[in-house]
Amino acid sequence: MAGLDSFQAKSLARGAGGRRRFSNLSLLVPVLVALASCAQQVGPPAAVPPSAPPAAPAAVPANAATLGVAPAVPPPLDPASAERALAAFRLSCPALLRRADSSGLTRPEDWKPVCGAAAAAAPGTAADFFATWLEPVQVGPGDAFVTGYFEPEIAGSREHLPGFDVPVYRKPPDLVEQDAAAAEASGTPRRGRLENGVVVPYFERSQIEDGALANQGLEIAWAADPIEFFFLQIQGSGRLRLPDGAVMRIGYAGQNGREYVGIGKLMKDRGLLEPGHTTMQGIVAWLRENPEAGRAIMRENKSYIFFQELTGPGPLGALGVAVTPSGSVAADPAYVPLGAPVLLQLDRPEASGLWIAQDTGGAIRGANRFDTFWGAGEEAARIAGGMTGRGKAILLLPKGTLARLRAAPKP
Repeated sequence: MAGLDSFQAKSLARGAGGRRRFSNLSLLVPVLVALASCAQQVGPPAAVPPSAPPAAPAAVPANAATLGVAPAVPPPLDPASAERALAAFRLSCPALLRRADSSGLTRPEDWKPVCGAAAAAAPGTAADFFATWLEPVQVGPGDAFVTGYFEPEIAGSREHLPGFDVPVYRKPPDLVEQDAAAAEASGTPRRGRLENGVVVPYFERSQIEDGALANQGLEIAWAADPIEFFFLQIQGSGRLRLPDGAVMRIGYAGQNGREYVGIGKLMKDRGLLEPGHTTMQGIVAWLRENPEAGRAIMRENKSYIFFQELTGPGPLGALGVAVTPSGSVAADPAYVPLGAPVLLQLDRPEASGLWIAQDTGGAIRGANRFDTFWGAGEEAARIAGGMTGRGKAILLLPKGTLARLRAAPKP
């Protein structure tokens, strides 16, 4: 699960502009022509049935195919970045070969020869592999906005010991999720809980922190610091350093369905943060200096994340595979095929290079919006916490994709 906020610039700016390459044809409204009759009428004329109102045009999905894609000119690939990306890409291939692509750009069969070539690529040939098997395209204008996330490590305990008072909850059994169509038809939340047979909103952050889930045996661990745990929730996964020095890794298991609010933007809009202090480090410092006001601001983010213990490699991204430090990026699957390579050209050199889209995030919405993963540790936290990059994004898709999209009949 990608970081849901990069703490300092979460405007959720969607990729703007760009013509829609595929658009709905207007529906024709039938016109009834009344023909005058010359014959003598016997009795009243027959009533002409009113014409039925025209059907509403089908909604066009907001995705990369409708926004439009165009050929792009990529910069030379950095060999180290390409090697990391190839290793991550190989992990993505099983998902690419079975997943439906909601971006509308690719089909599972498009990736089969590419994945076969990736498996056979020799060490040191990653740049040649990407150039040979994939073609560069941009979605809309290609203007990218990039943030960062990491795997935090905080103090925690498996038991409720003195000094470890912040519960880490598993996904509650009464949290239900219905598909989007059913939720829209019924006017009920997509995620919630059943109350008299009706899905109602689930408990928000303040209610959970005040004990709505207490004494139900849902705690998988306990954290020592509520602020550190708050930001671990934003990242979506992390490590608990246990009292004996061992590490317990936890990952995203669910969310309460309530709206996510980036507190960095709130604090900036309210003038609580001075210029140059809108990084994660600056936000944390303010929260510690203003504990009561800080607690109230954190509660304005009603979203709450539930966790599960992770074993084996990780953390796991939305594809169900371990994300790679400096190699995996979170993206909006409506605009990027999950598993596809993404080439970033940014005003932040450390984030420029080749990445693989293997994750998603609550704030990662819209075209050319990405969240780069930096791993664990202090350096990863420093880079991710201050990451705001702008520039261009180029997708690498199986060769022939652009020609196929252009030749496809317009709906």
